[in-house]
Amino acid sequence: MRPAYLELKETGAGKFDVLWKVPARGADQRLGLYLRFSDDVKTIGEPVSGFLNGAHVQRLRVQREGGLAGTELHIDGLDKTMTDVLCRVEYANGNHLTTRISPESASYIFATEPSQWEVLWTYLVLGVEHILLGIDHLLFVLALLLVVRSWKLLFGTITAFTIAHSITLGLASLGFVSVPGAPVEAIIALSIVFVAAEIVRSYRGNPGITQRAPWIVAFSFGLLHGFGFAGALSEIGLPQSAIPMVLLSFNVGVELGQLAFVLTLVLVYQTVKRVPLKLPQWSRLVAPYAIGSVAVFWVVERVLAFWQ
Repeated sequence: MRPAYLELKETGAGKFDVLWKVPARGADQRLGLYLRFSDDVKTIGEPVSGFLNGAHVQRLRVQREGGLAGTELHIDGLDKTMTDVLCRVEYANGNHLTTRISPESASYIFATEPSQWEVLWTYLVLGVEHILLGIDHLLFVLALLLVVRSWKLLFGTITAFTIAHSITLGLASLGFVSVPGAPVEAIIALSIVFVAAEIVRSYRGNPGITQRAPWIVAFSFGLLHGFGFAGALSEIGLPQSAIPMVLLSFNVGVELGQLAFVLTLVLVYQTVKRVPLKLPQWSRLVAPYAIGSVAVFWVVERVLAFWQ
């Protein structure tokens, strides 16, 4: 579900340098996504392409008299995937346009006047979708909620997680810290295993640090999850000039998605509590064992990916 990235930089009257990054599948395969401009947009010279850092990168130059405004871009093959395309256009006069092309609407008509609100909205939605589609992040939050026993602890735990991943998301996105993505993803899965094991221990009368101080665990592992969030931005190679705006919009979207998930779980829990159904004592272990089992699978899968 990693997004593809398309960048067009105006270098002269109607001329654009194009950077097209598509998520790779292994070392020599890529998703079948291909650019198709309007017929009056001409390619100048031969495109140059290759695999780099988990993506297939293609560079080319296109030209159209009068610029791209009003022309249509279509992403062939996008409707057969679950991948979005982030498209950024930088004009010679300093204006820029950022939009998102989705499988539901695999084409885009270039606007005449780029809107800052469109940029903010694009990355806000991307942040919401990233957290809601990031099952590993949601399972970690769910595991923390199974530990929390009061509203005060719930507020403190979620706040600690939010502050932590916002710190590392900012540091990584602004280039102050660089951490390899593969180990981070493996440790994120391991953090879920740890919290799931802590839940089982507490149910058996041997509470650990997660039971006694869940905000500490939430903050500590939240730092790692922030690097995971930053990977969604850094992998697609966004230009440095856009990072502050992207960071703010994306982070707000992540928080909105996380808040929606937590509120949904709380509402479901409050509803289930009112159902007069007596379950056996062992049934409360089902959730942590299920969460832990999935997380262990992710740990193994992501560690094996180190050598792929």
